[in-house]
Amino acid sequence: MKKIYFAASIRGGREDGPLYAEIIEFLKKRAVVLTEHIGLESVCSSEKFMTDEEIYMRDRAWLEQADLVIAEVSVTSLGVGYELGLAEALGKPVFVFYRKNADKKLSAMISGDKYFSVKVYDDKESLMAELEKIVG
Repeated sequence: MKKIYFAASIRGGREDGPLYAEIIEFLKKRAVVLTEHIGLESVCSSEKFMTDEEIYMRDRAWLEQADLVIAEVSVTSLGVGYELGLAEALGKPVFVFYRKNADKKLSAMISGDKYFSVKVYDDKESLMAELEKIVG
């Protein structure tokens, strides 16, 4: 079974938390999601006993294990940007999803990098249809 590293905002903002949970549940039916904690409402409290270094080391190890990376980037996050750069350096296939009506424009460092497969979506249904094409 494929291993997916799902990346999305944690400290940068949790307004899309329910969407992340739905994405993760969808992916879990088709693959192993290494970062399923991102879908938890209490994601920050699940890491409160970990140091930043421990979180970094854990997440880096998961990135190294992953067969592919799927990121939802409609909520700005420095951490997700770093994860995407690291995934590229590791040679992992990267699929980036961005909601068309998001409050902020997607960073040119993401949209301008031809390594990333950037998918702009209108609504949850179109997002899930694109995910289906990737993970079956």
